[in-house]
Amino acid sequence: MGAGCAIGDGAVLMPGVVLGDQVEVGRETVLHPGVVVYSRSVIGERVVIHAGSVVGSDGFGFGEEEGGRAKIPQVGIVRIEDDVEIGSCTTIDRATFGATVIGRGSRIDNLVQIAHNVVIGAGSVLVAQTGVAGSTRLGRAVVMAGQSGAAGHLTIGDRAVVGARAAVLRDLEPGSFVLGYPATDHRAWKKAQVAFARLPDLLHRVLKIEASLDATGLKTAPGPGRSRKTSGPRPRSRKRVAGAARRRKGEEPVRGR
Repeated sequence: MGAGCAIGDGAVLMPGVVLGDQVEVGRETVLHPGVVVYSRSVIGERVVIHAGSVVGSDGFGFGEEEGGRAKIPQVGIVRIEDDVEIGSCTTIDRATFGATVIGRGSRIDNLVQIAHNVVIGAGSVLVAQTGVAGSTRLGRAVVMAGQSGAAGHLTIGDRAVVGARAAVLRDLEPGSFVLGYPATDHRAWKKAQVAFARLPDLLHRVLKIEASLDATGLKTAPGPGRSRKTSGPRPRSRKRVAGAARRRKGEEPVRGR
């Protein structure tokens, strides 16, 4: 335990817990074995953090410098509000400036990565292997299902749902329900999946139509594995067909070629 820590009444620190300097732990909070809390992090009341999780490690911030990568100092903190539960081996990075915030009553599963300056709204749920990139803000009661992710500097509205393995690359309106990569409205995504499943049959039907047209001597665009050469006589243009019809009716003289 570092210097200047404040531990609330009834808090439980199990074996192997490490607290940096000036860490605050609220009343009745439980830190399971192997939890590491870096300096100046603030943990509220009745919080549960399971084994092996890390709170307040440096955010992943680097800038280019003479062809290399220079580390950007991460001088902010992490603030975990009351009644939050965090699973095992989850990492919550400290802010570059200000605070990375986990809102009151949120539930975070095992193996979740929350980057610097992220704000998780109250009552949100992040399921295993979810990742949220830096400075993204989640509204209240957002659900991010397993292995989903969000790019940085986005806003995800209240009560939005991000389906399993979906990748959010743009802001989401409140109440959105998105699936897929890139994440899109769940209804459009489901229609696209139905169409995708039909592609082999549709391709087979197109090839049969092309073969039938070739048999009649009509030219078709080349399909997969087909050359542009076609059998049969060259089809005449509309202009040539119309001229021949007028000549048959005597409407214009036959011109020599």
